[in-house]
Amino acid sequence: MRPETPTGTRVGWGFDAHPLDASPPLVVGGARVSETVGVSATSDGDVLAHAVIDAVLGACVLSDIGDHFPSSDPAMAGVDSLSLLTRTARMALEAGWQVAHVDATVVVESIRIAPHRDEIRTKLAASLGIDVDAVSVKATTTDGLGFIGRGEGLAAVAVVTVTALP
Repeated sequence: MRPETPTGTRVGWGFDAHPLDASPPLVVGGARVSETVGVSATSDGDVLAHAVIDAVLGACVLSDIGDHFPSSDPAMAGVDSLSLLTRTARMALEAGWQVAHVDATVVVESIRIAPHRDEIRTKLAASLGIDVDAVSVKATTTDGLGFIGRGEGLAAVAVVTVTALP
């Protein structure tokens, strides 16, 4: 049984993946990281924002991104995923939780994330209402393995810590 008043600390985990396509720009964590490719998605296809959203929702036991922002909803067409992240942070606060820390990894073969890392961290932190020093963003490849390694898509994973509001 869930307590009426949240207490303590919780951890949530999120994941998202999208296929790459020829419709730029590619947005990751709110930053335009490529002007030559994009993704097939209902929204702007920001895999990192989507992974963080699911991690926040999971930590707060508030279902998942598809429940709150379904791809079948016409209002989601082309939507800015950082606006959804801001709404998610607000839902967490209304449920009595504050995001304390984000640790995220983008998995992509040929697109460089490192040059955009500071912008991504700043945008995620602003959307969540937390200090940029509480947001870690990393990137890796699959060394040629799978759909990501073949350059067909990208993915992101995120771990979020939330703490109960005082």
